Amino acid sequence: MRVAVIGGGRSSEHEISLASADAVRKGLEAGGHEALDVRIDRAGRWTRDGQPLALEPAGGLLGADVAFPVLHGPFGEDGTVQGLLELLDIPYVGAGVLASAVAMDKALFKDLMSAHGIPQVDYSVVREGDNPSVHPPAFVKPARLGSSVGISKAWSEADLDSALGHAFQHDPVALVERFSDGREVECSVLGHRDPIASQPGEIVVKIGDWYDYEAKYTDGGMELVVPARVPEHLREEVRRLAVEVFGIVSCSGMARVDFFVEDDRVLVNELNTIPGFTQTSVYAKLFEASGIPYAELLDRLLSLALERHEEERRYRH
Repeated sequence: MRVAVIGGGRSSEHEISLASADAVRKGLEAGGHEALDVRIDRAGRWTRDGQPLALEPAGGLLGADVAFPVLHGPFGEDGTVQGLLELLDIPYVGAGVLASAVAMDKALFKDLMSAHGIPQVDYSVVREGDNPSVHPPAFVKPARLGSSVGISKAWSEADLDSALGHAFQHDPVALVERFSDGREVECSVLGHRDPIASQPGEIVVKIGDWYDYEAKYTDGGMELVVPARVPEHLREEVRRLAVEVFGIVSCSGMARVDFFVEDDRVLVNELNTIPGFTQTSVYAKLFEASGIPYAELLDRLLSLALERHEEERRYRH
């Protein structure tokens, strides 16, 4: 197939996105596909081979059969680019507009999980001037950023005030979550109507005392242990919940669901609709450990994009 791989973007994860997009292009080419390098610069301009790219409603994208957005954070993972691809009328890999927006908004995601009775750590949604109901030790996060940007750990009330101030520099809404000393476990999901879950993996932090931006993206900053070092019945519960959460959010294609495992409890933390996508990223490594190599994973995602697009075109508007 002819695939437009979209990388870069306006968020602070621009460079990470370019690395993921480069890995996807190489994987697609190794699988016999034609991969087009489409980039969005930090100002939001779209280019192909360094030349400005004009987009026309219902005009597709460079004659591609499928678009593969590999964009992280705001203006890429939050439903905005997905909406644009809908207007271009091109099949695209991953979650649709609503699922992308819901998963990106951590506060909304938490409230949705709560409404469905999904187990998670205690949390409080806070706006400037509010008093959070969750007290330290806690993590404080901007509601709509990714990759641990703007996140702080608060051990005391004084830390909490400072952490909230830091979060509000990035977003008018913040999330305060009870600190969990459980194991950090992640699970990849693949599919549309009948999704499957990978073998869960455990994140072991090697730099610092929590899984922050440096630990995620510094060589040797973390170790992925597959399968996660928890009893088998808890690994199966992680897989079951990952698929359930994927369905609640109405995801499609791919997602990575993150958990805390505290003793005999499995708690959902968050869902990422466009996880890191190099061959060494957690999403792909978990499926490789589950018997689906990188090239096959990409092929399946392309097929799922076409399946969803064809399905949605059958509805009358």
